[in-house]
Order: sequence, then C-alpha cells, then structure tokens
Amino acid sequence: MTYGGYLALDRLLAAQHPVSDHHDELLFVIIHQTKELWLKQILHELDLASALVRGDKLIEVHKILSRVSRIQAVMTLSWDVLATLTPTDYLTFRHVLGGSSGFQSAQFRAFEFRLGLKEAGHLRFQEEGSKGRALLAAALESPSLWDETNAALARAGFAIPGAALARDWSQPYRPFDEVEAAWATIYRDAEQYWPLYQLAEKLMDVDDALASWRHKHVVTVERVIGFKRGTGGTPGVPYLQSTLSKRAFPELWSVRTRL
Repeated sequence: MTYGGYLALDRLLAAQHPVSDHHDELLFVIIHQTKELWLKQILHELDLASALVRGDKLIEVHKILSRVSRIQAVMTLSWDVLATLTPTDYLTFRHVLGGSSGFQSAQFRAFEFRLGLKEAGHLRFQEEGSKGRALLAAALESPSLWDETNAALARAGFAIPGAALARDWSQPYRPFDEVEAAWATIYRDAEQYWPLYQLAEKLMDVDDALASWRHKHVVTVERVIGFKRGTGGTPGVPYLQSTLSKRAFPELWSVRTRL
C-alpha cells in the first residue's frame, strides 16, 4: 500500500477539468470540489451524531459536533481563498459555467435537511434517479438532528408536545413554546442537566458556524460579481442575504431572550 494508492490520488487529482484556458478557473474548481469533500465528511458525522442522540449518548456526541463545527470553520475560511479571484478574473471564464450553481449542491441541501432546515422544493434541482436526489429525499423524509434532540428532551422527562415528536418529517419545523420552556429549565440549572446543556451549546456551535458561512458567502459573492444574477438563475446576493436569518435550532436562540 502506498500513500497515493491509499488515497486514490491518481483519480482525485485527475478530477479537475477546467473548461476554459484561464489560469484562475482551476482555483474555482478546486475550491468547490473541496467544499463537497468536507460536506461529505459532515454528513458522515451527522449520521453518527443523530444515532448517538437517539441512544441518549449525549456526552459522546460532543466530539462529533465539535468536529462538524471545526470543519465548517475551515469551509468558511476557504471563501478568503476564493476572494483572491477578482471580478476581471472571474468574468473571463464565468460563461463556461452555464446554468451550474452551488445552489444545486445536493450535499449542502442534505446538510441543511439533516439539521432541520427542510425545503422539499430543492429536490427539483436534482435529476430523477440520481444519487443526489436519493440523498436529499432520504434526508427530507427522516427525523433531523433537531427532531432527535426534541425526542431526547421528552425521554429526559420534559413535557414536549406530541406534535413535535410525531410529525411529517418532510415539513419545515415550526418552534414550540414547550421546547423553549424545556431549554429554559436546562439553562437555569446547567449543573443538574449538564449533558443536555452541553449538547445545546454544541448544537449552537454548529448553527453559529452555519450563519458565519452564509455571511462570508454573501460578502465573497458581492465582492466578485456584485449584484449580478447567479449562474443558476437565482437573484445572487439578494437570495443569499435572504438566507442569513435561517436558524436550524430556533428554540436555542429564542431561549436566550427568555432567560
């Protein structure tokens, strides 16, 4: 076994196929391919995280969620590398992208779905019968990490409404006063509820990191293309700005006002 053989480097390093002859297109390809590799790892970690929460292994899940938030930090920093692409550089090869867009990333949408940000309309951007569509459909129809956390609260003795525990998982999550009240109790007596308290803070790390990633995405896109429309047909920066207020774990944010 060699280093290159173990990592399949021949295939990996042959997977970049710039369409133009512009020097900077390779950077654009590698940045986005790298993000997809990190998203693959995040989804791998979230599978285990959900299983651990489902099994009430709330201490063990800390390591997994810490890893996810650190990967997110690396992904956010990568926008700084892409920002070295000037508007002049990007416009030289932007036309070769056609209708392709990060908006169509099945893994990023699956990441959102796994956290609890469900929006079935994203399935239409995945080809029928494709692996991406299957990945997204499975994430849409399954309980999210936040759904699993609500179930863990119920098992811990908190009065979580049935509508939060047995619902159509494919539908967007709506906050519940009872869930917020449970977290208020936990935060007011962190010592008694330490595993749940720490779980909440690890989940906040992930949601916070996602918000930071979105913000840096907006700034980078505006820096490179201004307010032009996105290649995938989205409004570009205005669409990205509209996502900044999304929160995967809403009651963990609202409870801070309640405390």
